[in-house]
Amino acid sequence: MDASRQDRPAAWPRRAVLRAAAAMPPAAAARLALAGPAPYPDGPGGAREEEPPAIMPIGIFLSVFSRPTVEARLDAAKALGLRHVQVGMDCVGLPKMPEKIAPELAERMRRAAADRAVVLASVDGTFNMSHPDAEHRREGLRRLGVLADACGPMGTSRIHICTGTRSREHMWHGHPDNGTPEAWRDMVACVREATRIAERAGVTLAFEPEVNNVVDSARKARRLLDEVGSPRLKVTLDGANLYHLGELPRMREILEEAVSLVGKDTVLAHAKDVVRDGDAGDRPAGHGKLDYDSYLGLLHRCGYRGPLLLHSLSEDQAPGCAAFLRGRLAKLS
Repeated sequence: MDASRQDRPAAWPRRAVLRAAAAMPPAAAARLALAGPAPYPDGPGGAREEEPPAIMPIGIFLSVFSRPTVEARLDAAKALGLRHVQVGMDCVGLPKMPEKIAPELAERMRRAAADRAVVLASVDGTFNMSHPDAEHRREGLRRLGVLADACGPMGTSRIHICTGTRSREHMWHGHPDNGTPEAWRDMVACVREATRIAERAGVTLAFEPEVNNVVDSARKARRLLDEVGSPRLKVTLDGANLYHLGELPRMREILEEAVSLVGKDTVLAHAKDVVRDGDAGDRPAGHGKLDYDSYLGLLHRCGYRGPLLLHSLSEDQAPGCAAFLRGRLAKLS
């Protein structure tokens, strides 16, 4: 499959599916055949889109909605006009990184999304890929394999990951050792093995540069992409997560650099907000200082047409945040 087309959001016609299957490992090809048409060219399942959208569709983390079933959560997202979601396995009553996923559960998730014309844009596969304990990283990779194997039957082809931190307590907390050569070495080795898992399963991994992680900038994200050199490794970009202490006044410059360096490798974009530098953003979109006109304009001009996924918000805030994004996106059309 042409790598330059791999991550453009468009439906696959039957001929493209057959060509892609021929280039895949046998196990991945079999899953593709079972899952049917795809919303994105890098994998199977979900709701079909007939052509690339003219502008980024707005979506949301499904975990925002507290409901007893995945069907009810999807109904809540659809009711707000949000037809692209990132799903975590905790949305179906499992740990985020489960030891196993029953085939019938994966099929239920695929069917629930397809019946509602909702796209499972990605699944949460985050674990601490820089943890100082090698066994912790190995166990994370094993569970990532479980998740990757379920993606085809589930109806998604992308797994959102994070590069992690040397902190043993929390993979989103910074640590003084994050900048050491040993941290980079361990993280790269873990990411490289993760891409082998992704290749076997026929999925794409999207990691997020985040100020508290080992990959804490767009420059390091570019370095990781180049060192690993796998077409199965792409980027989740969040404009609220890029500012080291003292850098918020340089927001426009930092956003421009990020999109310049990794925009063409970005397959997912997150939408939240930031009020201070030196830490990741944790506010709802439109409730902070992020220059959304610059962020969305840069993404649009670089050709990004994938989903813009809301998170770090409550369900009550979701309608207002979605309206905020629609207003900003309207300026681009």
